[in-house]
Amino acid sequence: MEKVKRFKGIFFATAVLLLIVLIIAGIYWQTTPRMLYPEEIREYEGQDLSSISDFRENAIGGTQHINESEYRLAITGLVNKTVEYTYANVINGFQKYQKVVTLYCVEGWAVKILWEGFLLEDLLNQAEIDPNATVVIFHAYDGYTTSLPLDYILDNEILIAYKMNGLTLPPERGFPLQLVAESNYGYKWIKWITTIELSNNTDYRGFWESRGWPNNATIP
Repeated sequence: MEKVKRFKGIFFATAVLLLIVLIIAGIYWQTTPRMLYPEEIREYEGQDLSSISDFRENAIGGTQHINESEYRLAITGLVNKTVEYTYANVINGFQKYQKVVTLYCVEGWAVKILWEGFLLEDLLNQAEIDPNATVVIFHAYDGYTTSLPLDYILDNEILIAYKMNGLTLPPERGFPLQLVAESNYGYKWIKWITTIELSNNTDYRGFWESRGWPNNATIP
């Protein structure tokens, strides 16, 4: 009986916390000016696309402004060689792909966007993945982190994007690079990526995951 009461108490507290987050997010969305992107693509191969301005800002430290010439992306951890890319290395060094993918946020909103970028697998392969690696941990410029299974990355042609709706990612949307973690909720779509770490630590928990959000963010 005591365990049931404790579980009910935890469930109620979690529900209240989520409600407070949704209320705060709604107020912020209604009172914050929205950017306009008149040159963005709004239709692709018969599919209507959301606008870049339909995103809601929920980064842990606000928009990050990264100098393109100083930017570096490192591939580290369980790899045979650590690799460091400049922005130009990534943009000019890999095959580009386009894909329409919808981001679903746990706050209840969604956006369908045409993403353009590179297969994350191609970037990782340059570092020669260690056979013991099972997890990919992502680190962002603002200190945000999250992780995904390596098999998910390799089996689903996951993109790391530099454009959305035909435009280079604006700073508020993750310039220089954002992960397109399709089929996962938005807290896995890390922005401003600076380090991608290969690991075998299946217990690793990122920023929100270590604060109670499920590590498995797969959309039902």
